[in-house]
Amino acid sequence: MSAQAPAYRNIHFERRGGSLMLRLHTDGGALKWGATVGSIHWQLGDAFRHLAQDDSIRVIILTGTGESFCSEMNLAELPASPGVSEWTRLVDEGRKLMMGLLDIEVPVIAAVNGPAHIHSQLPLLADIVLAATNAEFADLAHFIHGVVPGDGVHVVWPMLLGVNRARYFLMTGQRLTAQQACDLGVVAEVLPPDKLLARAWELAADLERKPPAALRNTRAALTHHIKKRLLEELDHGLALEAVAVLASRPG
Repeated sequence: MSAQAPAYRNIHFERRGGSLMLRLHTDGGALKWGATVGSIHWQLGDAFRHLAQDDSIRVIILTGTGESFCSEMNLAELPASPGVSEWTRLVDEGRKLMMGLLDIEVPVIAAVNGPAHIHSQLPLLADIVLAATNAEFADLAHFIHGVVPGDGVHVVWPMLLGVNRARYFLMTGQRLTAQQACDLGVVAEVLPPDKLLARAWELAADLERKPPAALRNTRAALTHHIKKRLLEELDHGLALEAVAVLASRPG
């Protein structure tokens, strides 16, 4: 991370050569997702914006802390009863979060160290997705709680699973094991938890040896269709999510 970039309370950075690892956490433990002002919902989008501007970075690794990638909400960092102004902020942050990750112009490796139940679409936007044997993928933040599955899950999961399977996945709270996700083509490799990060760093070192222009242009070529889909569909999903939540409020 460049010296000009801010510090983030939920993101730990580790640099090895041209590779940078982002390890998500809450107070040093597994990340609990928050959505209040300044929470991880904002931090990641802002961090991605800074990373996209840092030409010294050749590869990025995204991982979690401990035995979970992100499987819980941080109840202390959830808006109690968000109104229109709060949802305007959340929609704006949601757009920057998703598009910011794809605006990074170098390869991204995800090392999913455990259950990814909240914003599980984020690590799946990486170019190479590794998962520990104890990892699990689900969307337990939206429809099962009566919330429209926006936030990009409505785009990413149908792309990966196919339309019908993704609708079942999102509407039932289905949980996919790491091996099931691998069999479905969602994950590239399944590894023992103690081998996961070593494999991520090994792949990063291999990628680093490629010419910088090849790295950046390959990333651009392989994410172009994903960015196009998100540009067409992300705001629609975010808006539907916001409207449905506001409509369900008393009065």
